[in-house]
Amino acid sequence: MKAGKDKVIAFHYTLTVDGEKVESSHDGGEPLWILLGHGQLIPGLEKALEEHGAGDTLQVEIPPADGYGERQEGQIQRVPKKYFQQGNRLKPGMVTVLSLKQGGQRAVTVHKVGMSTIDVDMNHPMAGKTLNFDVAIQEVREATEEEIQHGHAHPPGAEAH
Repeated sequence: MKAGKDKVIAFHYTLTVDGEKVESSHDGGEPLWILLGHGQLIPGLEKALEEHGAGDTLQVEIPPADGYGERQEGQIQRVPKKYFQQGNRLKPGMVTVLSLKQGGQRAVTVHKVGMSTIDVDMNHPMAGKTLNFDVAIQEVREATEEEIQHGHAHPPGAEAH
């Protein structure tokens, strides 16, 4: 079976940027389970996985436009510390998660820490970077109706939630 929209894919990956390993699913031992076509992956990686099957390995270079976008100047925003978990422990250069007023979260880079506010760069930490993925596809299967309704894959042992 080939990967495509509404298919569940399990794969291991290693992400490198500028020759440095950023993260790897091999470190945790479990593959990443994704429901394709539902915005769970950056566009370039999702497109690269399409039409591949279990046992395939691929190396993918993703330019910023198909990853996290280009860096944009003027994206520094001052945010009250209350919107951060453990805001008192943050230091310039750290990447953290910002809870958004409208719901959801966003990865940001700390620019400056004040007494009651934190200046953050709203660009994604990987914006402007070319991403290199080494991927090994473990499994491709049809998504269940429940997975499609939920908008994400249910790995083995996590069917009910």
